Amino acid sequence: MADFDFSSPEFWAKSASKVMVIVVTLVIVVLLSSSYSIISPGNTGVVFNIWTGSLRTVPQGIAWRFPFVTQVQSYPTALRTYTMVRRSGEGSSSGDDSIDLPTREGQHITQDISVTYNTSEELAAQVFKAFRGSDIVDIENTFVRRTIITVAQNSAGQMSLSEVISSKRNDLQESIQKNLTIELEKMGFHLDKVNLGASHLPQSLEKQMQEKMAAQQQAQQAEYELQKQQMLAKAEVAKAEGEAQSILVRAKAQAEANRLLQSTLSSNLIQSKAIDKWDGVLPQVAGGSTPFIDLKGLKSAKE
Repeated sequence: MADFDFSSPEFWAKSASKVMVIVVTLVIVVLLSSSYSIISPGNTGVVFNIWTGSLRTVPQGIAWRFPFVTQVQSYPTALRTYTMVRRSGEGSSSGDDSIDLPTREGQHITQDISVTYNTSEELAAQVFKAFRGSDIVDIENTFVRRTIITVAQNSAGQMSLSEVISSKRNDLQESIQKNLTIELEKMGFHLDKVNLGASHLPQSLEKQMQEKMAAQQQAQQAEYELQKQQMLAKAEVAKAEGEAQSILVRAKAQAEANRLLQSTLSSNLIQSKAIDKWDGVLPQVAGGSTPFIDLKGLKSAKE
């Protein structure tokens, strides 16, 4: 192996040449790697010229740029969901991230919520300008998050507790979606959907609600029993009235039959019916009374 002569000018010349080659190679590699950015699918890139201040948007794929002169940032055109829930590991942030919502009475609950949104290629430059080139994750953790909380609290504060958690829950969701759409569009985003998840009541308030629901159920059961008894009583009255009416109708019919029968009876008819039942034997004891059979009339009848 040849010895190196560190005092030789030729050695230093060769060393300097090698170092220069290495430096130039590194510079070329850095320049090449800095001359483009990759815009992922579902995103739009914004190219910002630091010298001129100009902005232009580019679609997904490779975005060419001048190293150290232009900056490239991408924003989602595909739908993106920001979630704030109580259960750890399911939301965009760890831990209990549900929103604190005040009600009209001054009571508070926590609410799970998710917001689906995106931006368009036409508005990507507006987003870049509004947030000074910040990454979408940073925008979510600041502007998007704070706007969701503010809009949701303002909407819920106009409703009562029962309306927020039950009777006007759909109205609350629609109100949040309407107002949040306005706020996000101001900054270049499109809101797709707001979804309200579970509502979480404080333990004391939940106990009060359960007691109230139990009382309502008992009142409804009592009302049902009262209506049931009233219906049974009405049925009994109707039954009695029906029976009385039936008796009255039968009595009237019997009275009418008796009247008609009596009006058709005559002394001859009565005598004839008696004769039909007579066995031909006269009473053995005679008194001063007249026999019930008129023999003259009988003779005349036979003639």
